[in-house]
Amino acid sequence: MVFQLFRRAEAQPEQKASATGPLMALHGAGRVAWSPRDTVSLTRAGFSSNPVGFRAVKLIAEAAAALPLIFQDQERRYDEHPLVSLMARPNAGQGRAEFFEALFGQILLSGNGYIEAVGDGNLPIELHVLRSDRLNLIPGDDGWPAAYEYAVGSRKHRFDARGDQSPICHIKSFHPQDDHYGLSPLQAAAVEIDVHNAASRWSKALLDNAARPSGAFVYHGGEGAGGMSNDQYDRLIGEMEANHQGARNAGRPMLLEGGLDWKPMGFSPSDMEFQKTKEAAAREISVAFGVPPMLLGIPGDATYANYQEANRAFYRLTVLPLASKVMAAMSGWLEGYSGDAVRMGADLDQIPALAVERDQHWRRVAGSDFLSVAEKRSLLGLPKSADDE
Repeated sequence: MVFQLFRRAEAQPEQKASATGPLMALHGAGRVAWSPRDTVSLTRAGFSSNPVGFRAVKLIAEAAAALPLIFQDQERRYDEHPLVSLMARPNAGQGRAEFFEALFGQILLSGNGYIEAVGDGNLPIELHVLRSDRLNLIPGDDGWPAAYEYAVGSRKHRFDARGDQSPICHIKSFHPQDDHYGLSPLQAAAVEIDVHNAASRWSKALLDNAARPSGAFVYHGGEGAGGMSNDQYDRLIGEMEANHQGARNAGRPMLLEGGLDWKPMGFSPSDMEFQKTKEAAAREISVAFGVPPMLLGIPGDATYANYQEANRAFYRLTVLPLASKVMAAMSGWLEGYSGDAVRMGADLDQIPALAVERDQHWRRVAGSDFLSVAEKRSLLGLPKSADDE
């Protein structure tokens, strides 16, 4: 009976299935339990409450969503095509920029992006980005997705993924320990996000206490006198909280009764290292997202000679790989609907950050006399031409 669990079900000769598929279905989620690492908690801590994570996600998502797109097949490049019209207005509530910003943002925050196709027939009428924290993948017996379940409160909708064409396009980041879900940069930078947020709260606490730790009240009750009574202690604490804490009370003089002496305390240089710790955590967060710290205004980074070089590296190493992955996945998914092998991609020649290296690339290809016209067009990412030799 034990061996029956790992046996593959009988398959039809024309069907294709991975040999490891049945084992994938038995694999657990493998979530880290060090602290809350679910999508909602990570988004709240690393995006909504952290300026570095917020800016990194916005910077990548907006840059990737603003990339100029080209639509072409092996024969030509299209200015007018149903796919061009669909991408210009994916749905009634979003244009292309808003749609792709939401999609890239979901991938960055959760490691997963989900697109729903709406319509019957060939190419979908509308495309919608679904929130990844509301969607669960349900694997089948073979390990591949059998359905997707979208939950809002107590209401759930199930998308069947067993047909010839899945209504959901699932784009995920690489995760070495999960067969069905991607790993987000927020998960990789979770510890640094906690450190950065804790340092910010520490800074706020310092400001609330006039940027110094509370000193010590020393009670001198005289000979034979005992300590402060409970009523005296409670009244002292109440007066301190009401009249001497917070920014509005900074510098306010303090009147001490008999027997009380104030001994102020200051920070040593080692106590002030939290600011350097905060800056180091900010750099680690930016590295996890692939954004040069220079672009986020984080001090102490000397990796790039200037802002232009950092911006070029940002596009080349972060924005374009993410956009290329998403465009390839969407093109293949939509091709299953229309049967038309039109591919989407970023037009590298219209990206200002890459203008210098693209000019060099064009000159290098154009000056290569040993290449045919067809080979030059292929190296430049252009479709074939009727005049190709």
